[in-house]
Amino acid sequence: MTTVSARAQAVALQAASMCLQYPDAALLAQLPVAAEAVDALPPSPARERLGHFLDRAGATEPGELARHYVELFDTRKRCCLYLTWWSDGETRRRGSALAGLKERYRRAGADFDHAELPDFLPAVLEFAATVDLATGLELLQEHRPGLELLRLALLEAKTFYAAPVEAVCALLPGASPADVEAAKALARGGPPREQVGLELLPYAAGAGR
Repeated sequence: MTTVSARAQAVALQAASMCLQYPDAALLAQLPVAAEAVDALPPSPARERLGHFLDRAGATEPGELARHYVELFDTRKRCCLYLTWWSDGETRRRGSALAGLKERYRRAGADFDHAELPDFLPAVLEFAATVDLATGLELLQEHRPGLELLRLALLEAKTFYAAPVEAVCALLPGASPADVEAAKALARGGPPREQVGLELLPYAAGAGR
């Protein structure tokens, strides 16, 4: 992992948060500002990947970009942007995990009032970028297996939306797993989990829409 300053990490995470949100008119109006901020960053894999996405998004017709986002993230479980889904699935345990996330936000001085759930990846990235970088990076690292499986799913889908997720992974310690089996091995090397393991999630089951 290339060493990146705290300020550069925050800028990159904020840009990634924007890239991974639904591209409505308000968001599209902000992307040129994000592109300027990314262009001003020192060279790094995160900067390169974010720049790639912003170039592609800027060259895509807004209606097509919105349709692609919906098809990718709203109809394919393999491309889920909710981090606790990857670790806990649709179980009661996930409710506890979401409550725990909200509590960690509160301890960092942020009342979570986002329209999305607290594990929505763009919301976690925004928290890391604007409220508590250390805690935000810690949360991302704790959910690294899910992040890596999301990255691999997006690469498999051959979408430029893989790029901002690659950027986030590049900001975390250690190399990214090369394939799904390596990503699941990363999960097994972490804290033991109850109820649901990655072997039950769509990638292992061969499911997905």
